[in-house]
Amino acid sequence: MAEIFVLVDHANGQVRKTTAELLTIAARLGEPSAIFLGAGAQEAQATLAKFGANRVYAMDSADLTGYLVAPQAEFLAALVGKLKPAALLVPSNPAGKEIAARVAIRTDSGLITDAVDVQAGDGGIETTQSVFAGSYTVTSTVTKGTPIICVKPNSAAPQEKPAAGQVVPVNLTISEAAKAAQITEAKEKKASGRPELTEAAIVVSGGRGTGGDFSPVEEFADSLGAAVGASRAAVDAGWYPHTSQVGQTGKQVSPQLYVACGISGAIQHRAGMQTSKTIIAVNKDAEAPIFELVDFGVVGDLFAVLPQATSAVQASKA
Repeated sequence: MAEIFVLVDHANGQVRKTTAELLTIAARLGEPSAIFLGAGAQEAQATLAKFGANRVYAMDSADLTGYLVAPQAEFLAALVGKLKPAALLVPSNPAGKEIAARVAIRTDSGLITDAVDVQAGDGGIETTQSVFAGSYTVTSTVTKGTPIICVKPNSAAPQEKPAAGQVVPVNLTISEAAKAAQITEAKEKKASGRPELTEAAIVVSGGRGTGGDFSPVEEFADSLGAAVGASRAAVDAGWYPHTSQVGQTGKQVSPQLYVACGISGAIQHRAGMQTSKTIIAVNKDAEAPIFELVDFGVVGDLFAVLPQATSAVQASKA
């Protein structure tokens, strides 16, 4: 079977859920192999093997981690050129998409971003994307070079498939040109106790209807173990951090459940959450555009609806 490369998404060796999803997708297409950049490959080996990685190509060097993404892209391009995998799967986050684009240019290969499904087809590897602000769903196939595919989080349920997970050290020389932008300082993000927005299985978002008071949104999210998002209107008003913005110019999410609270449903916001599996909206305007999109809708004031929903969720856990 042909090798399918998966770029490991990790934090100091702690493998994120997105990697397990990518390895699950890779197993549909061929033989999964993980690419681990930075320290912690040995610690991550068990997790990667559990989800199907037959090999773990690893390079631990400050030349990769002490700079922006160019050295990582150079390393991946060299590895792809040498080993000729059938595809390279990359997490669809800002860093992942930049790395993928650089690798595509270096290897003269086709690139697909924000895929929500990847399958083996008669004509090659077929991907599904939601495009033009979620107005269309398209199926695409790379026709040149090595398919390089950025996959959105929550596009597959991780499935365990124990494999060897053999760690294969790789040492490549990174050019000075790739090290032009160095990281001079890094600070750990303050923990909120909530899951990462783009990786969360459940997202509860608030908009203009909150009037700046996100407390009922946060309390409901916490009862579900969900991440908290915000519309552009709420972010622009200074009510919530820009890092929590969901939309075309913010983060694109694809959770199992998305709850929109006090959000009208403008096309900019819909583009960032339309691929969610189940969508619920709470809005006191029965004519709000968001109701055209949802699976379930509640016409009502979020300040009355959400506390009741929170109480019901908490009671069900008792």
